[in-house]
Amino acid sequence: MSVIKKLFWLYVYGSMHVGASVLALILMTNHMFQLPFNWAVAVFGYCGTMFSYNFMKYDGLFRVKKSAGRRVKFIVYLSTIALVAAGISFFFLERTSQIAAILFLGLTALYTVPFFPNTKNLRNWSGIKIYIVALCWAGITTVVPLLNAGVSISEDVYLKFTQRFLLVIILILIFEIIDLKEDDPHLKTIPQQIGIKYTKWLNLFLLIPFYFLEFFKSTVDVKQLLVNVVLVVATALFTIYANPQRPKVYTLFWVESIPIFWLGLVVLANSL
Repeated sequence: MSVIKKLFWLYVYGSMHVGASVLALILMTNHMFQLPFNWAVAVFGYCGTMFSYNFMKYDGLFRVKKSAGRRVKFIVYLSTIALVAAGISFFFLERTSQIAAILFLGLTALYTVPFFPNTKNLRNWSGIKIYIVALCWAGITTVVPLLNAGVSISEDVYLKFTQRFLLVIILILIFEIIDLKEDDPHLKTIPQQIGIKYTKWLNLFLLIPFYFLEFFKSTVDVKQLLVNVVLVVATALFTIYANPQRPKVYTLFWVESIPIFWLGLVVLANSL
């Protein structure tokens, strides 16, 4: 394996890419509400996401690492550094945003670790996974930065939270289509219950409220409307061409890049 492929593997499977996606959504929130960049929120979002995702994937390796390969061990070490960075940045957040962060991290912990004897974690509760993940993403990328900046909860905040929640649901459904052959039937994912065809139709339908929620903001940004059209079309194409035969890179890199693509479109539109 070439050095470039090794670095790419580390970037994707070490959850650095998903961390970048969360950071992109945090920066989108900054743009939409005209917030200044806050390094503590950015580091907490990126590093907290990186550690959480790696813990979900490699949680056993944090306890027993001898049997792990060198690359996975390296991911564990990087995740430990990410945990320390997220912990340090947490203490630089405002009290209200710390409380919100604890709530969403608590959901993440319940998603991964069974806290009570003879119980499953939330990840194994049929049908609930998609909503827990979407709630955590929407919370970390909207509620935490807004509370940290002292922004009062308004109708625009509810709209953006709902829009962000819908976007994550849409992206997860693409993941579930790709993972259909590998997912445990007991998970009862949406593609398992209604099939690939109807899951795609559901995704395309969800893109409609995702887009039109923008019109209910107190101030409608025409550039944002145009940017969102491009985003909706790109996401629709990823949905249409999704199938279980696609390689993992289809979702782990390309679909996960949609929030980064969204931020790039906003930067480009506002530079013109």
